Amino acid sequence: MGFNISLSGIGASQKDLNTTSNNIANANTYGFKESRAEFGDVYSSSIFSNAKTTTGGGVQTSVVAQQFHEGSSIYTNNPMDLRISGSGFFAVADDKLQPQNSNLTRNGAFHLNKDNQIVNSEGQYLLGYGVDQETDQVTSYEPQAMKVPDQFGQPRASTSIDIGVNLPASAEAKDATLFDFNDSNSYDKSTSVSMYDSLGQPYKLSTYYVKDNSAPNRWSVYYTGTDATGEKPINITNGGTTAANGHQGSTLDFNTDGSVAQINNGQPILSEALGADGAGLDLNGADETQTLTMNFDSPTQYAAPFEIRKFSENGATTGYLAKVDIDAKGSIVATYSNGENVTLGRVGMVRVANEQGLVSKGGTQWATGQDSGAAIWGEASQGAFGSVKSGTLEQSNIDMTQELVDLITAQRNFQANSRALEVDNQLQQTILQIR
Repeated sequence: MGFNISLSGIGASQKDLNTTSNNIANANTYGFKESRAEFGDVYSSSIFSNAKTTTGGGVQTSVVAQQFHEGSSIYTNNPMDLRISGSGFFAVADDKLQPQNSNLTRNGAFHLNKDNQIVNSEGQYLLGYGVDQETDQVTSYEPQAMKVPDQFGQPRASTSIDIGVNLPASAEAKDATLFDFNDSNSYDKSTSVSMYDSLGQPYKLSTYYVKDNSAPNRWSVYYTGTDATGEKPINITNGGTTAANGHQGSTLDFNTDGSVAQINNGQPILSEALGADGAGLDLNGADETQTLTMNFDSPTQYAAPFEIRKFSENGATTGYLAKVDIDAKGSIVATYSNGENVTLGRVGMVRVANEQGLVSKGGTQWATGQDSGAAIWGEASQGAFGSVKSGTLEQSNIDMTQELVDLITAQRNFQANSRALEVDNQLQQTILQIR
């Protein structure tokens, strides 16, 4: 009987040593959770034994339980590295077409593969949800593989230009009929912005501001477009001012307090066609009838320097992926070379009722089991789910000092049980030598 007790103690010590050694070996494994060997005594009795004098039968391993408290952070400055601050797990799938067959992990080291899918080092696909571009809300909690397209959007022709400007009251008044964009002395200020045709080809749109001496507090504005062959005038179809060279522009009239009184005599500011039959820009096969509407947004004339508060247009060229960011809600936001910021989806989050019941799959991954309860899907920073931190990874939750102490303790337990086994052997030997 003593042999069996000592052997069970040696087995338990070995299990404790193995568990501690595994913890130490994974001290630098991202998302790893330490394990703890838990033991119970063995006690057996029968009708032939006296319960008051019966000794225990040794020890047995009850369970090797994983501890899911959070590990510390390591900052990587890689936006695809993710950490969950709080409760929850990422979900990854081996097959992007079967997201329902997924595992859970706290290891957020992700990257883009050759198809621009977000994957981990094992090539498994990160799962998330689709998002409505207008409302920024999740459209469905049906998990899907997350992809970051390297291109975004069809070309969009510029049709509207929004301008917000302060024109200096102290500017020198000039004869607006003498305007010539090639003569810098014929205007006071100018600025430009890129516009796009129906094929996404860019052109420079310039605006020239002349403080008009034909009326108090009046400014004349002229427009030009620049293609591969040079700068060309763009006329306003119902212009409020006309230069001697035939260049038609618009007018801004201000009140004595600097606020705008009237824009282009109350008429919309619409350009002529940009193509060959109008401004004569070389559009290289794009829509020749494209026109522009100029929208002045509360222009002012104050005793302050010339200032552009707004100068934007609604066109766009095809965008190429420039960078990817992931916010605290898990929203995947891609920035493209055409200036578009697009929310492509939201990283899915999973939690279970009992984390201790999860089944370890290796590779710092777990699967739901009967004891853990079913997977509960949700969003980061919502309800019981933690937030997502980009550019950060969760280190293992191993306390190396404690593990080394546990290692020494397990070693001493092993030695003590080995000594007990040796003593049992000596006693048996003594008995066998009795004559």
